[in-house]
Amino acid sequence: MPRRPGPTARSSSRSSKRAEGAAGAPPETRAGWLAVGEVVAAHGLHGLLRVRAYQPPAPSLAPDRLIRLEQAAAGREARIASAAPHGCGLVLVALTGVGDRAAAEALVGSRVLVRTADLPPAADDEFYYYEVVGFRVETAGGEQLGTLVATLATGANDVWVVRTADREHLIPVVAEVVRAIDRAGRRVVIEPPPGLLD
Repeated sequence: MPRRPGPTARSSSRSSKRAEGAAGAPPETRAGWLAVGEVVAAHGLHGLLRVRAYQPPAPSLAPDRLIRLEQAAAGREARIASAAPHGCGLVLVALTGVGDRAAAEALVGSRVLVRTADLPPAADDEFYYYEVVGFRVETAGGEQLGTLVATLATGANDVWVVRTADREHLIPVVAEVVRAIDRAGRRVVIEPPPGLLD
């Protein structure tokens, strides 16, 4: 069951790939695209971008990968020419067609999205957090708790936000609590410890 995030995605707790979703916020999908980072600065004079990866080392940012850059209401697709780790959570990315500092600086602030089809496949005991958004959550005893709407990063473990019309529960994503993830039935079964739902 859920362990701490693995190397593939921030939601990758080996049993939960964070799909490189944003830290402390639900990763956003857009018709088959998933946000995996953002451009925080230009680097050097030849069009390199410093991308803050939501889940280092960001394996989905790979050479020849098609990405989408979104800034405000505008977006454009681009192809990665090269990508390399660059310190704490950063990836140096070169894009085809972005060859100077001015072009790179124009992209600062853009969210970087990859196609969900290009994400590394999840193992049998893994899932991506974006996949479970919208799942109903219930206890092993059958009590309906609401709908899973977001994942928060809290440090020790991630936390799911589960809501009904008038209530919100914060559910720790740990093996002792999360008992089953039923993709076909779009539901999560938990075993809440005493006091969790009070």
